[in-house]
Amino acid sequence: METNLGSVYLGGSMVDTIIRQPLVSVITIFLNAGKFIQEAIESVFAQTYDEWELLLVDDGSTDGSTEIALGYARQYPKKVRYLKHDGHQNQGMSASRNLGISNARGEYIAFLDADDVWLPHKLEQQAVILDSYPVAGMVFGSTQYWYSWTGNSEDSQSDSVREIGVLPNTLYQPPQLLTLLLQNRANAPATCSVLIRRRVFDEVGGFEDIFRGLFEDRAFFAKVYLRVPVYVSSECWDRYRQHPDSCCSVAERTGQLQLSRPNPEHLNFLNWMTEYLSKQGIRDEEVWQALQKGFWPYNHPILYRLSRIKKRLEYIWR
Repeated sequence: METNLGSVYLGGSMVDTIIRQPLVSVITIFLNAGKFIQEAIESVFAQTYDEWELLLVDDGSTDGSTEIALGYARQYPKKVRYLKHDGHQNQGMSASRNLGISNARGEYIAFLDADDVWLPHKLEQQAVILDSYPVAGMVFGSTQYWYSWTGNSEDSQSDSVREIGVLPNTLYQPPQLLTLLLQNRANAPATCSVLIRRRVFDEVGGFEDIFRGLFEDRAFFAKVYLRVPVYVSSECWDRYRQHPDSCCSVAERTGQLQLSRPNPEHLNFLNWMTEYLSKQGIRDEEVWQALQKGFWPYNHPILYRLSRIKKRLEYIWR
């Protein structure tokens, strides 16, 4: 960890002070991201916060993204490292994030997927927040849904900000955010939005390997929300690229992200959540009630469909 010297004016004299900059381990997982990975990496190099390392985790890419990542690791060996699974296998998003975490040296950990970018003050401003709230295990803000990356004028009109759904600039105690997440009253943050203390992973563990794609982030954030205070900011520090080949775009087209209707991936998450809460000995009634409410469409599919039809008719009759 390096430090920077600064000066503070006190009683008519300038006093040198040490400004602490903890090391941030940035983890970028990628799979055939040759179109976008260089822009993601350059947004890390553009940070106003200098004390970072970048771990590029290859999840079995077969395009040019592997060579791009290796090129940065060779050119900047003190800042960038290249990692891959044994045999250059594809192990999924959770396993890839965990590989990066296990090799991270930083006090803080951040995630930037290979098709997203950070705004320049992301790490600097988030580090200040965690320094200001020592009990907070994680900080995040809103995220820009980024359509205008294409350069098309019509796409620039589609840019929007993904709201979390809770009061911002607030420190939330566990398990407040988990209850709201299970009730679908709050969104999970984008992974590119968070900055997390390394000790949180020691306390709650990493990402769940059973989630190779969808809900891997939601399962991890559920564990964090259950155990540590989290600061939610009103700031937007990242751009979440919207393109048809992304995991979420494919899931949206196939209805896999529609939590308002039954789908196997959501049910898998609910079953995992039930087992996890039981193993952890969690007895919070609000958490359990919120979780059980999520099972209702699966336990009562006919009643659920009828209730959806009724809501649509009520909307039409207004």
